[in-house]
Amino acid sequence: MTTLNRAASGASAPGGGDVADWRPEDNAFWDATGKRIAYRNLWLSVPALLCGFAVWGMWGIITVQMLNLGFPFSQAELFTLTAIAGISGATMRIPASFLIRLAGGRNTITLTTAMLLAPAIGTGVALQHPEWPLWVFQLMALWSGVGGGNFASSMSNISTFFPKRLQGTALGLNAGIGNFGVTTMQVVIPLVMTVGLFGAVGGEPMLLQKDSGWIFGKIAAGTPTWIQNAGFAWVLSLIPLAIACWWGMNNLKTVSPDTGSPPTAFAKITYLYTLAFVPSIAILYLYLPKPTGLGLINMWVAIPLDIICALMVMKLAAFGTMKDNIAKQFAIFKDKHTWSMTALYIVTFGSFIGFSMALPLSIAVIFGVSHVPDASGVMQHTLKNPNAPSPFTYAWLGPFVGAAVRPLGGWISDKWGGSIVTQIISVVMVGASVAVGYVMMQAYASATPETYFPTFLALFLLLFFASGIGNGSTFRTIGVIFDRQQAGPVLGWTSAVAAYGAFIAPVVIGNQIKAGTPQLAMYGFAVFYALCLVLNWWFYLRPGAYVKNP
Repeated sequence: MTTLNRAASGASAPGGGDVADWRPEDNAFWDATGKRIAYRNLWLSVPALLCGFAVWGMWGIITVQMLNLGFPFSQAELFTLTAIAGISGATMRIPASFLIRLAGGRNTITLTTAMLLAPAIGTGVALQHPEWPLWVFQLMALWSGVGGGNFASSMSNISTFFPKRLQGTALGLNAGIGNFGVTTMQVVIPLVMTVGLFGAVGGEPMLLQKDSGWIFGKIAAGTPTWIQNAGFAWVLSLIPLAIACWWGMNNLKTVSPDTGSPPTAFAKITYLYTLAFVPSIAILYLYLPKPTGLGLINMWVAIPLDIICALMVMKLAAFGTMKDNIAKQFAIFKDKHTWSMTALYIVTFGSFIGFSMALPLSIAVIFGVSHVPDASGVMQHTLKNPNAPSPFTYAWLGPFVGAAVRPLGGWISDKWGGSIVTQIISVVMVGASVAVGYVMMQAYASATPETYFPTFLALFLLLFFASGIGNGSTFRTIGVIFDRQQAGPVLGWTSAVAAYGAFIAPVVIGNQIKAGTPQLAMYGFAVFYALCLVLNWWFYLRPGAYVKNP
């Protein structure tokens, strides 16, 4: 019996194959066949996406431990590692947003999950050699961007499986549990670094030069640490996950009619991902300071230039049916709602991933030091704070909260409407950002900054909570505004641009800390949130809105 006949007759479609007939808005079809297929693909997608987030975000934790182990790099140089991972992951989402139509969901998720093995193993090897030059670690951070790109293809894929009435819930589950990759990484990495996980094969430990920690408290200086396990540990889950995706997921032929054979589909994915690395490397070379780069452009020039170059490279280098499919999907850029939803998703997911990347090192730099004036009254930021909170003990809480409430945000938005939920959380984020900035200013001028830490952490958790709810509400709005053919590419595109938050937040916060004015970073974010609050009202909530939602 063919796949078409099996699906049409209501039989359960086999895992790991093509599904030719797909009608999720048909209630009879959904109840008989569609629900089983859709949820099987969802529950395989979730852990694959979780590992993608973990590999992408791991540099936020690795850089803190490199600092504790005495790697010969400055704080500013370590901030570049998280920034590079951020811009790479964001750029990779641009081609990833088109992969499902070009190569099929099963093919794409399987291969992109297997691709994560390269940065995981490469990072583990590099971290055993602190004497290696900075560019080696920057290359590994760049490579880990594959994990960031996976989000766009994963969300585009899952959106095609579910009816509109369940879009918020399904996408909230996929992204919300997938986002737990950030939390999982922040919990798992400090833990696996305390043990020789792979014996002699995994390399020798290094001794901590500064106190470190994990979720249960501090780890004293002088403790043996296997920092290489931060990369190696993910191999244990990536191999079985890639196999499970291949055997259990499906390509929807109604969405991806011209995937070709699996080798052909894999070649398309590899080709487009390779193209995405080209503009990332070029722009980073222009952006990064010497000796790694030329230092010719600032971040606000680098980001739009990177986006434009990535799109142009894809458009010019595509050929055959790939070129036609990409041209069709570029039609989303003519729709004003693509741009409005992109801005709103920067507020939510951009904040979530940006703060996830920047928070660990921010805690270490602001609260790990006693800020005291010298004899001439100039504030100094070099004296170790003996009562400093460990970033590893607390930083995971923010991404945990943001990821945990994302499905709730999707569910609430299915009931109330996505835009009203986005409006409420935007108000919360404006207030919380201003408050966090004020507390950061107080802590950065204090000899006992730890006294401000509980308030700082509580306010940041509020930011993560609001951004997590908003992650669900904005994706729900996209599902309402766009039809099934457009929704996937729009989901991928908005997530790609918002992912530049992983680049922006570490750079902006790091630069303002270096300038002695960390509060200005948070005040700037608050201004942006306020502008997007007005945008959301104008497009979707005012009388006579373009699309009333609700």
